[in-house]
Amino acid sequence: MGADTLPIYGNKMELLVNATNLNKSFGETHAVDGVSLEIPAGEIYGLVGADGAGKTTTMRLLVGALKADSGQVNICGYDIDTQTEQARSQFGYLSQRFSMYEDLTVLENIRFFAEVRGLSSDEWLPRCMEILEFVGLEKFTERRAGQLSGGMKQKLGLASALVTRPRVLLLDEPTTGVDPVTRQDFWQLVIRLTTRGEGVSVIISTPYMDEASRCHRVGFMKAGKIIAEDTPSNLRARLAGRILELRGSPLHILRHTAHADQDVEDVQAFGDRLHIRVREGKAQDALSRLKSEIRSVGGEIDELRLIPPVLEDVFIALAEET
Repeated sequence: MGADTLPIYGNKMELLVNATNLNKSFGETHAVDGVSLEIPAGEIYGLVGADGAGKTTTMRLLVGALKADSGQVNICGYDIDTQTEQARSQFGYLSQRFSMYEDLTVLENIRFFAEVRGLSSDEWLPRCMEILEFVGLEKFTERRAGQLSGGMKQKLGLASALVTRPRVLLLDEPTTGVDPVTRQDFWQLVIRLTTRGEGVSVIISTPYMDEASRCHRVGFMKAGKIIAEDTPSNLRARLAGRILELRGSPLHILRHTAHADQDVEDVQAFGDRLHIRVREGKAQDALSRLKSEIRSVGGEIDELRLIPPVLEDVFIALAEET
């Protein structure tokens, strides 16, 4: 199943999360401004944006940790305000901050969260061992949570969120601050969750565009609003034929010259190269013209070519439009 392929359960797409026109303000700051979400069973939905965009506040509204000023949230058919306990029994939540008890062992932490949810030992213990094996912590049941590495702490948080067999999993920037290998491992766990045939939906907030590319659908947030929502491939298609990649030296001359071109809308540095966004239908004109413009001011071109856009290109363009 590809990143853009949505699973279908039964004869139709079953909605597990249905949020309508959510609003939340703190004083004069509109943290969440008219956000609506429909998340079907089996979908990984990425809530993507820079710090302060409103991702975490949206997550807290979805789980009932904050009360919306207006709007409605339904989790598996239960209203988060009027049927709070029923709604909460349907989801697992992993917050940005490590929320386990560091003086308790891995097993004791999971036991605590399972029994708070009302599970007996006959229910949670077999499930616990299955989940610990799933996340790779089965050999660390007696280790105190405070002695775990950052990546292992995130896996413990995930295990605690999964022990009650939730239909919906909400993960708030779960890979922030962990190493690339741990990020990869964590994402493999998330993908496996949605492909085991159980119809689990995952909402994950992230500032990382490579993680957004792994989602079935992405909602870009800015200033509390979802400014675009679609599959990663459809979002990238918005800029098809409009991104040039330029490598050469000196970089500041290349950037200044590209900015000055009549058909160039934006120039962004991507490591040792530049991504140049041009007006629609003007890529070939800009390509030929930039070569001569750069050489005329003493710049050297190693490579200048049309490339497929990446999600970073799309997000930057959308942020400028809004």
